[in-house]
Amino acid sequence: MLDYEAATAFLGEWGRFQRLVFFLLSASIIPNGFNGMSAVFLAGTPEHRCAVPGGANLSGEWRNASIPLEVRGGRAAPSRCRRYRLAALANFSALGLRPGSDVDLEALEQERCLDGWEYSRDVYRSTIVSEWNLVCEDDWKAPLTTSLFFVGVLLGSFVSGQLSDRFGRKSILFSTMAVQTGFSFLQIFSTSWEMFTVLFLIVGMGQISNYVVAFILGTEILGKSVRIIFSTLGVCIFFAIGYMLLPLFAYFIRDWRMLLLALTVPGVFCVPLWWIIPESPRWLISQGRYKEAEAIIRKAAKINGVPAPAVIFDTTEMQDLKPQQQQKAILLDLFRTRNIATITIMSLLLWMLTSVGYFGLSLSTPNWHGDAYINCFLSAVIEIPAYVIAWLLLRSLPRRYSISGTLVLGGGVVLFIQLVPADLYVLSVGLVMLGKFGITSAFSMLYVYNVELYPTLVRNMAVGATSTASRVGSIIAPYFVYLGAYDRFLPYILMGSLTVLIGILTLFLPESYGNPLPENFEQMLRVKCFSISYFQFQKRATNHRC
Repeated sequence: MLDYEAATAFLGEWGRFQRLVFFLLSASIIPNGFNGMSAVFLAGTPEHRCAVPGGANLSGEWRNASIPLEVRGGRAAPSRCRRYRLAALANFSALGLRPGSDVDLEALEQERCLDGWEYSRDVYRSTIVSEWNLVCEDDWKAPLTTSLFFVGVLLGSFVSGQLSDRFGRKSILFSTMAVQTGFSFLQIFSTSWEMFTVLFLIVGMGQISNYVVAFILGTEILGKSVRIIFSTLGVCIFFAIGYMLLPLFAYFIRDWRMLLLALTVPGVFCVPLWWIIPESPRWLISQGRYKEAEAIIRKAAKINGVPAPAVIFDTTEMQDLKPQQQQKAILLDLFRTRNIATITIMSLLLWMLTSVGYFGLSLSTPNWHGDAYINCFLSAVIEIPAYVIAWLLLRSLPRRYSISGTLVLGGGVVLFIQLVPADLYVLSVGLVMLGKFGITSAFSMLYVYNVELYPTLVRNMAVGATSTASRVGSIIAPYFVYLGAYDRFLPYILMGSLTVLIGILTLFLPESYGNPLPENFEQMLRVKCFSISYFQFQKRATNHRC
């Protein structure tokens, strides 16, 4: 037996066992889809205005005029954070004066919302914003809530791989499912914004850890041909299915606590999967637990209805499967030469800005024209064709042009939103959908492209570094959405401009399509501008020698 793939080839690529693992692991990703975007509705900001207490001694006319108007979105609307000073209004009301005709309202003194706020229930019955008044002076807390969730995602990214390497894929998969489900349930009983946010951070850690470990477990159990489909389509499409379920839940359950309960319950249904999903035989072999690995393969053979050989893993030959001692790499190796440093810096920017565009558009759905629930559903639906197109592009076209083209498409149409007349809101939503389509396609292609750029020695480290940059992008994305409170088009101008810029810069990265994976730094492809300057330098040097 030469390797694991050869030893288990008798199972086939797409038997009943592989189909079971493929769909069950993909299904375990569904809760990640609605938990990852749940802040869209949990932290939604309803329309609000200053509350005027019933004992303010105001006539009905003065009560209606107690909120000043402000221009918002090109239209006059009641102020969300200011009201006229009630003591002055009570005097005018007692004197029988009328607002507007007897008293110039624009000349009146204003004050903050000292008695709280009144919230519209047209879209949301309650959210954490209306529960704890995260508006006006405290409106920064709503995007911070989402950002801290993604901080948890960042922390979970660091620890999930190490934990699964040490304790096993299966145990960490179900442990992180329990963390995600258990702490989501505890959030229901939050008594303050601070408590909710800390629990949300822990949920973020469990959410990404579950995702990463399921991804690793699937790629290690499934054969090569199925592995590619699982990692590019299976995981991503089932995430999108979970994302699509979110607005459906939120539409019928408009109280944030009950919505959170409904989003938590599906995690409980994953418990029976413990007795169905196996441990990774590859991991068991790496730990020297050959009998357990062989038992899993024999069970798989029985499920597939194929005979298993008398000896699957020969323990004496299995020693050859243990990783050879390799030279240790450090983070600075990603910057050891000008070429690899340029590739690393451009890759970090590419991941971060693509993440900003993806999460910025996903989290801004309540700010689009039309119904917030339909917009969120459309934002989720568009991801499925985006993933399919990305898979097709990866199969047949160069990486640079595929990623650059989809990014320029996505960023370009988002930039055009500011030119759409206010009454053509269907067109503006359509442009946002097309922008989300392009950015999502590019995002899903980055994983494959990143693996192909770096040599074996630093490949895992490079993936970790760029993944971290992606998490940083998701952390700052809520504040791009937050800028919409000051100018409705500002988030789209910034996200569109940055996405087009990084799409153009992608053209300067090396093309990896059709090239073997580099094993060392010498085999790394060169950045386009460097390769040109290098050959020009060689030509000049040759002419000089002649």
